[in-house]
Amino acid sequence: MNAPPAPYAIDVSKLNKHFGAKHVVKDVSLRVARGEIFGFLGPNGSGKTTSIRMMCGLLTPDSGIGTCLGYDIVRDSAQIKRRVGYMTQRFSYWDDLSIRENLDFVARMYEMPDRKTAVARALDSLGLARRANQLTGTLSGGWKQRLALAACMLHGPELLLLDEPTAGVDPAARRDFWEELHRLAEQGIAVLVSTHYMDEAERCHKLAYIAYGELLAQGTAAEIVASQGLATRAIAGERLTELSARLRALPGVEQTVVFGATLHVSGRDRPALDAALAQAAAEDSSLRVEPVDTGLEDVFIYMMGRADVGNGKAGAPS
Repeated sequence: MNAPPAPYAIDVSKLNKHFGAKHVVKDVSLRVARGEIFGFLGPNGSGKTTSIRMMCGLLTPDSGIGTCLGYDIVRDSAQIKRRVGYMTQRFSYWDDLSIRENLDFVARMYEMPDRKTAVARALDSLGLARRANQLTGTLSGGWKQRLALAACMLHGPELLLLDEPTAGVDPAARRDFWEELHRLAEQGIAVLVSTHYMDEAERCHKLAYIAYGELLAQGTAAEIVASQGLATRAIAGERLTELSARLRALPGVEQTVVFGATLHVSGRDRPALDAALAQAAAEDSSLRVEPVDTGLEDVFIYMMGRADVGNGKAGAPS
């Protein structure tokens, strides 16, 4: 059965999911275009994995509607699974098989008619050919990651769903992985990827941030930063942790976060924020205050703090 042409790889509306009394996904609506890398961010337990599994037909929502690659996410889950590559958080291939043997096994699972050609193509495209006969258990995290991506791509999927694929992988391997994702996106493949890394988030075409099962914001990185209306000032000086605690008690200061040798102080009321910092600088002449662009990490920390307060948790982190 062929689905009608769909402008979006994922188009879901008001998805909900409960596990017992816990409401883990609340009215999530999301669109991912073909050829787009869409970053899905949020703390552990926020509902990211559950949302991803519902979007690709692996888990039935309690309510809500949607399509994946033009197929209904409830009625046509078998069709979706054949057209989607799903990479889980945990490496799930066999350590006692070689790279080639693992890929051949996956090709058999997909009942691919020409397994040998498909495996050879996957080995070449991900730079695995020279290690094809190496036992998987001897691979580093970065090479295991390449194997997992090669397995996802074996059957020529139109959509990749990647659940924290770079966790525990060194920075060089993460960079190479993201270059590969952009190459795939240029071929028209849509990518939905969950991540905790801000540098990875900034490499996505669009982003969504989820906390306590609710989507708090979505759009480009610039749109999400602008949507919160935060002004940010950077303070250099001594005893920044003590200063952070004092500043949080002042009007206009909504968030303080230490970034290395500087303290980022943010708030939506710019005059009140600047007045508070002028007061602090007058009391300590060693402090240097300057305006900086509000970063994506500033905004996500701010949104998480507000979500915590709304759900009866602690306030924004310092």
